[in-house]
Amino acid sequence: SASGGKYWWQQHKLDETFRPWFASYVDVTATPAYPFQKMGSTPNRDALLSFIVSQPDNPCTPSWGGAYTLDQADDNLDLNTRIARLQQQGGSVAVSFGGLNNNELAVGCTDQAELTNAYKSVIQRYNINTIDLDIEGSDLTNQQVAARRAQAIAQLQKEYKASGKHLSVWLTLPVTPQGLSVDGTNEVATFLSNHVDISGVNVMTMDYGQSLLPGQSMLAGSESALIQTERQLGILYQRAGLPLNNATLWAKMGATPMIGQNDDQKEVFTLADAQGLNSFARSHGLGRMSMWSANRDITCGSNYTTVKVVSTSCSGVNQGNQTFATLLSNGFTGNISLSPQLASNSALSQSANTPDNPATSPYPIWSATSAYLEGTKIVWKHNIYEAKWWTQGDQPDDPVLQSWQTPWELIGPVLPGEKPIPQPTLPAGTYPSWAGTKTYNTGQCVLFQNVPYQAKWWNQGASPAAASSNPAGSPWQPLTQAQISAILADKSSPCK
Repeated sequence: SASGGKYWWQQHKLDETFRPWFASYVDVTATPAYPFQKMGSTPNRDALLSFIVSQPDNPCTPSWGGAYTLDQADDNLDLNTRIARLQQQGGSVAVSFGGLNNNELAVGCTDQAELTNAYKSVIQRYNINTIDLDIEGSDLTNQQVAARRAQAIAQLQKEYKASGKHLSVWLTLPVTPQGLSVDGTNEVATFLSNHVDISGVNVMTMDYGQSLLPGQSMLAGSESALIQTERQLGILYQRAGLPLNNATLWAKMGATPMIGQNDDQKEVFTLADAQGLNSFARSHGLGRMSMWSANRDITCGSNYTTVKVVSTSCSGVNQGNQTFATLLSNGFTGNISLSPQLASNSALSQSANTPDNPATSPYPIWSATSAYLEGTKIVWKHNIYEAKWWTQGDQPDDPVLQSWQTPWELIGPVLPGEKPIPQPTLPAGTYPSWAGTKTYNTGQCVLFQNVPYQAKWWNQGASPAAASSNPAGSPWQPLTQAQISAILADKSSPCK
């Protein structure tokens, strides 16, 4: 055929060992940070980390959400460490490029070689073999951008094939109950005409707006969207000289609902919708199921009163003891990736008897005599921990039955090749030292054993040392590591 040769054709046959997979999107830069590394201990271990976009002042430089370069994400978010922790527990990751906000790399990076290298730098950085291209909004309407994107991905797949590897590529596109838009079908056609081996097309079954017919439920709209997309893909592959049967077409499709409250106030994707969509997907042999997002898969707290306003950290519906991930993933038993670990287990499995080395540890080594503020990170037995509250003398790996019994949160292993990251500390004299004879008003700050404290109310003679044993009753509250960083960054202080 004129479609690129026998190998490319064979890649589009349904693999006999294929198993449909489930993976939640995780918004890497959302606040508060979502501890996706904990997903490794759950049945739904895989994560789609999102979104890689162009750095605002350099369109050919990949960034996480335009906020962090790849190096900054490692230093500030411990991203590589968290990925390694997820992998230690059997999870896998893929990376999603694009999204609704910011610019996907191909938009502003017009040099073809630089664009290819930009994609490659992300793939190599995280040692992945599955990527997701989330193309929507204005990124979807420019055919020149689409051609650049497809040509870069085709080049990467060619290079991977030459080295005996495979790069799996998913296109994630907006959809309505009537199927893909013209821009969506054009995107697929552009990838096919450039001989990209598309692993599948994942449709965003969400935010339908006026395209959702009167009385049509979110579940019915999503089922219709999938049926129409399967029909469209059949035509697109036929036109590309690659006729595929229905079973193969369904296996090359995915669905991603926005769980709970959607951006359109009238649209709510319920737990019942999730169960129904899962049943539909399994009966039709859908190859992938995802959701937006793991960050949101929890009932909003009682203090979040306007549930019709979309939250990035809760679903807006009462989930009881259920999760959308559990309902949507039922029967999707495959893995997002068969890629190697970010760092092999053998490289990470250092003996606990081997002393931690300050020269190869990103954070200070834990000391029983040191006091640690909330948010402080340390290294202990070749693992990184973060303080959940002020602590002193609590060994990070003490076995506890409940997570609330320890002040330490395990982030993940120290990776080979790590170097110390400079830690924010207040210069001497920033605040006066605490004195038992002085009176302190609400909001005033002092230094006590090199730790900054702020007065919660008027006090005299009350040592800040008591704040650790009786935090509710003490008039002193230690500043957090985040507050110290903010003071150093803009010279502002919460202290009066």
